[in-house]
Amino acid sequence: MIESLFFALTPATVTWTPAVGMVMLACNVAAIAIGKATIQQPDVGPAMPGDAKYFGGFSAGAVLGTTSLGHVLGFGAIQGLAAQGLL
Repeated sequence: MIESLFFALTPATVTWTPAVGMVMLACNVAAIAIGKATIQQPDVGPAMPGDAKYFGGFSAGAVLGTTSLGHVLGFGAIQGLAAQGLL
């Protein structure tokens, strides 16, 4: 009884395909562009390892923040597109 209720509340998951990966990639690129345009001091804090040019001059915090936002946007986009039947 409890198990059937649990499974009724669990949303359907989307299996990974290259299209899903491309949506997540596009959302991360969009979030990095948003961060590049809006973060006032992107280089404050601990630096990323290696050469700074690979990370656009972002500090570790800025990279983690923008990619976290990208994954939140990507999750919503993937779930929305899957619900519409486009993925």
